[in-house]
Amino acid sequence: MSEGEDALWFWRHARTALSAARRTLDIDASTASNRAYYAAFYAVSALFAAEGRTFRGHSGVEAAVHRDLVRAGRWSEDLGTAFGELHRLRMTADYDVSTFPSVEEAQEAVRQAKMIVEAVRDACPELNQSEPS
Repeated sequence: MSEGEDALWFWRHARTALSAARRTLDIDASTASNRAYYAAFYAVSALFAAEGRTFRGHSGVEAAVHRDLVRAGRWSEDLGTAFGELHRLRMTADYDVSTFPSVEEAQEAVRQAKMIVEAVRDACPELNQSEPS
């Protein structure tokens, strides 16, 4: 795939994951938290792919969010903090057998994911062309 195709692939997955997070809020907070994180992860991956950059894993993407978006002044601290909180909650939801995210935590995760997806959409106009009219 080309860089543009990679970016659109990630962008479609971001939008799908955000929709799934919203739909599962009342059913399963763990699933909603997982999907909220992936909405943000795929959105950020779309932004970086549009710039010709890819990463091997989640930690690489998170490091790039803080280094290349927040510290570089492209994003606010709030967006960087939100991405980190989404990652932490996803790890809890997926791997911590003693703790489950609450509905309130999942709702906040969906809000944060939406904020990140919107920031990527605003920063990367070419992704907007793939949105349904």
